[in-house]
Amino acid sequence: MPPSSSPAPTGRQVARPVPLRESVYEAILEMIVTGELEPGKHLVEKELAELLGVSRQPVREALQWLQKEEWVDLRPGYGAFVHTPTDEEADQLLSVRTLLEAESARLAAAHRTEEGVAGLREIHAEGVRSLGADDIEAVVRANAALHARITELSGNRVLSELADQVHRRVRWYHTPVARSRGKKSWDEHAALIDAIERGDGDRAARLMREHTEHTRLTYLGRAEEPAKPARKRKS
Repeated sequence: MPPSSSPAPTGRQVARPVPLRESVYEAILEMIVTGELEPGKHLVEKELAELLGVSRQPVREALQWLQKEEWVDLRPGYGAFVHTPTDEEADQLLSVRTLLEAESARLAAAHRTEEGVAGLREIHAEGVRSLGADDIEAVVRANAALHARITELSGNRVLSELADQVHRRVRWYHTPVARSRGKKSWDEHAALIDAIERGDGDRAARLMREHTEHTRLTYLGRAEEPAKPARKRKS
């Protein structure tokens, strides 16, 4: 498969805590999740090493680690490529996400606090501001933060650990549809926060199921939306 012709991601230097491989792994994974390294992108060790300001060895180790976690495909004779998720993979993960987050919303309503609800309102406001500025990367961050906070408010440690396991892949799948979901998604968030604030667990769970199902269906039908370039990071 020929290398992708997409523009090279912007350069950055990673911190150098020990082990360096972990820093490189996190940097490459974040670029994949945010779409800087697109599905199918050819990952050249030398280019990544220069981009991250490290030697090729930690890059090679990080790519092997990413391959084990199915973020990267290693193809003999061709090299490493960002994994292209199938619709079946996305469908399965987003369906599991619906189950986990609906229960999180129900429990969050039962364990709500004024401080917790205020935090949700603050994240929601940030998401709406980012959407208005067409800063899709910031929209995705706010969306992830809101859902993570709801899971945290559930008070169920095991549920939080399970949700964390799918967190980054949900961000990955959400990025290409964040613009098309747009205001509707944040209106759904607002209604969900209202239900949590009122302590209406059944309604909160139902709204979360509907919300996550809308995202799943939008992702599976995303091919009909023309792609738009992502905003560049500020240096």
